[in-house]
Amino acid sequence: MSKRNLALLGATIVSIIYGVTFTIAKDVMPAYIDAFGFILLRVGGSVLLFWLTWLFMPKEKIALGDFPRIIAAAFFGVAFNMLTFFKGLSLTSPISAAVIMVSTPMIVLVLSALLMKERMKKRMVLGIILGLLGTTFLILYGKSIGNASNAGLGNFLVLVNAISYGFYLIIVKKLMHTYHAFTFVKWIYLFGFLMVLPFGWSEFNAVNWSLIPVGIFWKISFVVVVSTFLTYLLNLLSMKELKPTTVAVFIYLQPLFATIFAIGLGKDELNWVKIGAAILIFAGVYLVTQKRTKEHS
Repeated sequence: MSKRNLALLGATIVSIIYGVTFTIAKDVMPAYIDAFGFILLRVGGSVLLFWLTWLFMPKEKIALGDFPRIIAAAFFGVAFNMLTFFKGLSLTSPISAAVIMVSTPMIVLVLSALLMKERMKKRMVLGIILGLLGTTFLILYGKSIGNASNAGLGNFLVLVNAISYGFYLIIVKKLMHTYHAFTFVKWIYLFGFLMVLPFGWSEFNAVNWSLIPVGIFWKISFVVVVSTFLTYLLNLLSMKELKPTTVAVFIYLQPLFATIFAIGLGKDELNWVKIGAAILIFAGVYLVTQKRTKEHS
């Protein structure tokens, strides 16, 4: 198999893992561990895995001037991003959360345009309006099984998480050009762990581990090892061989896999609000990213 095909396979596996994670994480929280406690567990486990892997990687020294960027990346890419996402997911449904996450590439382009003072094209503005409409529909009318009253807040928090992740992708770009990924990612997760510690400690401490079934322990392990650590490695492989625009397209597969998995297990249901919102968001993302792609070519 060629390196490119291997990278495409890796990107597809990442989309499947993320799609599955929406439902698996919902099974763990808030029934067994509250959202912030689960984040502490996820980030703490990832810190150990990244630092252990770094021992076998080429060693590089990070310039002192790059640490503020690393701390900012830790805030937007780990702490604020994960806290809002898991709290939002604990309140909403897997399908709604997956659909909102599709807006990430659009958010990245909007933030890039605002931060780099680029002029917004009419087509991009239309795309942003459509995307916002779809997200607003989900926040106002998207219902979640068993937790319908809080679904709006949950969907809003998932949107905040997508915006936070958009900032992270812009901040981390310079680091990726300067260092090997494992040189800085271990620091991003370490600082991120210190940031989530005050929020997650009491919830983590409140967990009665003796009451947690073996199946839930496996699901926790899946989120820490597979959804965080393994997907990061696979993303590195994909980004090395594929164009960023190609990698970004794979995020659109996540709602598909999330929907199949959630409905197949009876954890969520499809309704016209979710379908309509998905169409608006996908149309918005298409208009925003398509214009950019044509300009580059």
